[in-house]
Amino acid sequence: MIGYVCKYTPVEMIEAMGGKTVRIEPESADFNCAECVMHANICSYAKGVYETVKLKNMKKIVLMNCCDSIRRLYDTLLKYEKLEYLYMIDLPKKRDLTSKKYFRFQIEKFLHDYQKKFGAEFESENLKKEIAKNVEISQPAKNSGISVAVAGARVSKEIIRILAEMKIGIAQNITCTGEKRKFHIDGDSGIFDSYCRQLLDLTPCMRMQDNAERMEILNSPDIDGIIFQTVKFCDFYGYEYARLLRDISKPILKLESDCISGSAGQLMTRLKAFKESLSVKKGVVDMYGEEPNHASSLNSGKRRKLKKDKKTDRIVAGIDIGSTSANVALMDVMGKLIAYSIVRTGAKSEIGANDAMKTALANADLSFEDVDYVVATGYGRDSIDFADESVTEITCHGKGAVFSNPAVRTVIDIGGQDSKVIKLDGNGNVRDFVMNDKCAAGTGKFLEMMSRTLEIDIEHLGGEALKSQKNVNISSMCTVFAESEVISLIADNTEKSDIINGLCNSIASRTSSLLNRVGKEEKVMMSGGVAKNKGVVKSMESKLQTKIFLPEEPQIIGAIGAAVIGIERIKSL
Repeated sequence: MIGYVCKYTPVEMIEAMGGKTVRIEPESADFNCAECVMHANICSYAKGVYETVKLKNMKKIVLMNCCDSIRRLYDTLLKYEKLEYLYMIDLPKKRDLTSKKYFRFQIEKFLHDYQKKFGAEFESENLKKEIAKNVEISQPAKNSGISVAVAGARVSKEIIRILAEMKIGIAQNITCTGEKRKFHIDGDSGIFDSYCRQLLDLTPCMRMQDNAERMEILNSPDIDGIIFQTVKFCDFYGYEYARLLRDISKPILKLESDCISGSAGQLMTRLKAFKESLSVKKGVVDMYGEEPNHASSLNSGKRRKLKKDKKTDRIVAGIDIGSTSANVALMDVMGKLIAYSIVRTGAKSEIGANDAMKTALANADLSFEDVDYVVATGYGRDSIDFADESVTEITCHGKGAVFSNPAVRTVIDIGGQDSKVIKLDGNGNVRDFVMNDKCAAGTGKFLEMMSRTLEIDIEHLGGEALKSQKNVNISSMCTVFAESEVISLIADNTEKSDIINGLCNSIASRTSSLLNRVGKEEKVMMSGGVAKNKGVVKSMESKLQTKIFLPEEPQIIGAIGAAVIGIERIKSL
């Protein structure tokens, strides 16, 4: 089996000589081997390929000389791995006549080397038969009314699977290996010459100098939005993303991949939120929607039926299951908040959800049978078996923010394990958003760890920060390194209030960098548990040079938004 990584690899030619090919998809959970033999700043895709080659014991590899990281990958494989076959084809950066002649020469060199190594014979007719198969990567059907283009880095099978599950159509896939491979052999030139020419004429890689065709494809009216994936430590994708923001007005979701497994949850949240925002923009009827669940641990598995005779006294529940707290908001159909609850999520989302719902119902002197519709949100939304529908926290925080203050256009939500900045329209619909969930720095978990180090209750951090008389800089963005800085400051007898203020300023700096990616638009609200920290709020206002609106209870904004969506839903039934 011949492993390859680039769409310009002459796959059909290898197959025509009896070889079998497989596109290398990074599947490892870490970079333990790669980081022993490659520089730390080599792109994560190159390290992921190296790990996968070792994991699957691959012995035959063909690479394209497309960037510095792949060249380093080639050198590393050559030096440290005992492969049966390793070859790298030089790839020109242009597609003019001279470049095509050069590329043909490079393919021919590879052909001769391959034949010499494996004793294979090349027949033009066999190549023609392989070309006739029109090898392509299957695309999910366009059956939800939403169609996207996928651009940037190699999109993983996980993303393709999630898009298929969400019934999002992929109109174009111009990532490194996503394009349909179709060749048309003309009668005016030989099969080999025609194949080499058309191989280089595939939709240009972003590294090609003449890549304007990419922008034309992404500007197609058939595309509702763009999913753009970047790879850590690769500048090329950053350059193209900046160009997209400048030249294309379509909604763009940026995903950064570290090319290791285990990020399905984060991907799901981002992609679902993107679909929800595109659905609202396009006016798709089922704008939020996950199919309702019909089991309920709260009512012995029997889903209550919506009471058709009830008009004004219907009750909806929004439940937000986060990493640290489970929050429930009970509202009537007129939008009045009846009761709410905030409880610890605990070790199991399902238990936390049940406790939060029972507490809210008790506060309102109601039973679960009195509730007509339940909408779940947060990272644990899919584990809530008594919910009728699940919606991402991005959409729910937008709805909840505008419900609390119709003037809000930007929401900063800092929760237990992630931070989000959401830009809204006047109806609470999401225009753009950005998330930080790869690192705990700047989140509630960050403050929780620091409070333990400083031996002070987390509830008292904000008030203590306001007592600061001296600026202390906490430079590390990593939670672990920041804790080391704090320990050093404690050793130097630095006042606790000054240290805590420095931590608040660090959170504000990190969050403002997220805000800069979507652009600040007045009025700004903070939600989530960290919004209760007066020190963080003060630092955010200073950093952003604006007054921040704080709702009466910041932790239930997501639950309120879920309830608002529930009201919209039952009014439409």
